[in-house]
Amino acid sequence: MTGKIILILGGGIGGVVAARRLRKRLARAHRVILVERESHHVFQPSLLWLMAGTRVENQISRPIAHLEKSGIELLHGEIERINPKTRSIHVAGQEIAADYLVVALGAELAPETVPGLRESGHNFYTLEGAQTLDRARRELRQGHLVVLVSGVPFKCPAAPYEASMLLEADLRLRDVRGRVSVDLYTPEPGPMPTAGPEVSARIRQMVEGKGVRFHPEHAVTHVDPASRLIHFKNGATALFDLLAYVPPHRAPAVVRESGLTGESGWVPVDKRTLETKFPGVYAIGDVTGITLANGRPLPKAGVFAHGEAEVVAHNIVRAITGKGEPHAFGGKGACFVETGDGRAGFGDGEFFAEPAPQVELKPPSRWLHLAKVLYEKYWLYRWF
Repeated sequence: MTGKIILILGGGIGGVVAARRLRKRLARAHRVILVERESHHVFQPSLLWLMAGTRVENQISRPIAHLEKSGIELLHGEIERINPKTRSIHVAGQEIAADYLVVALGAELAPETVPGLRESGHNFYTLEGAQTLDRARRELRQGHLVVLVSGVPFKCPAAPYEASMLLEADLRLRDVRGRVSVDLYTPEPGPMPTAGPEVSARIRQMVEGKGVRFHPEHAVTHVDPASRLIHFKNGATALFDLLAYVPPHRAPAVVRESGLTGESGWVPVDKRTLETKFPGVYAIGDVTGITLANGRPLPKAGVFAHGEAEVVAHNIVRAITGKGEPHAFGGKGACFVETGDGRAGFGDGEFFAEPAPQVELKPPSRWLHLAKVLYEKYWLYRWF
C-alpha cells in the first residue's frame, strides 16, 4: 500500500480532532502532519472564564507537542503560501505537498481595521487580551463598562452576551455595581439572530435582566482612545472607562491569497462533505462560509468545527482504505450560555433545518454551568 500524506493546517478544535481521528484510523504507512504556529492549544470557550478571573492559562491550554505521542507529525511555523491546486504549502523554509489537505486555520482577528480600537480596549478573543481584561476589570470601581461587537460575523455568537453578564456579576461580587454602568453595543439586530427570533429574544431578556443596557444595530466606525469615546455609523457615541471588545474577523491572509475564498470572504464548501472546489482539499471550522436555508451564515463555533472534522476525517479514511460508508455533516450544534453567578443556559438545534434553523434554549441553572465545567475538563483530557 502506497503511503498517503494528509496535511492539516491549524491546531484549533477542528484541526486537533481531524488529526487525532485520522491518526487513529490510518495505518502508520500514511503520514498525518499537523501544521501550527503556536506552541500551545488554547481551549477558546474558556477565555471567558479567564477574563472573569476563574481560570488561569495553564488550566485552559495544553502543549501542541502532546499530540506527537499519538503519532501525529507536528510542523511548527507560519504558513507562507497555500497552493490548493497542488495541495501544497510553503512553511518553515520548505515546500510540502499532500494527497489530502484540510484547511482549519480559523478566523484572523483584525482589530486594526477599526481605527483606535486596539489602543482603547481589551480583545477577549485572545489569551493575552483576556488576561489584560482580567487585570483591568479588577481595578474598575466606577464609571462605564462597555462590551462592544465591532463586526460580523464573529465566532462563538453567545460570547459577547456571556461576557457582559459575567462582568456584571463580577461588579456585584466586588460590591461596585451601583457605581458602574454596563452597556453592550452590537451591529446585530438582536442576540444570536441565526438561532431565530425566539432564542434571540430570550438571550436579550437574560442580558437586560442583569441590568445590562443592550444597544442593537450600532456599527462602530472608530474609537478615540484619548476621549474614551466610541463612534457609531448611526451618529451615536458611547463613553467608556473599560472597553471589552469582539474584534472584526476575516479569513487569514494566506487563505485569501490562495484563491480558496469566495464572494463572502470565507472558504465556500459543500455543507455536507466540507469539500472545496479543489479536489482533495477540505476546509472546516471558522474559515468556512456556509449559507443556511434562511440566507444567514452558519455560525462560527467550535461545536461545528468539531463535527465537521469528524466527517472529513472519516471520509478521507474511507477514500484511502475503501472501507465504510460516506458520512455527511448534519448541521447540528449546541452551546452553553454563561449568565454569571454560577449558572448557564444551553441551546441546541438543527441549523440545516428548513426553512430556518430549529433551536431550543434551556433556562439557566447551576447544573448546566457544572455541565460546562465538566465538558471543558473532558475535552482537554480527551484530545490531549
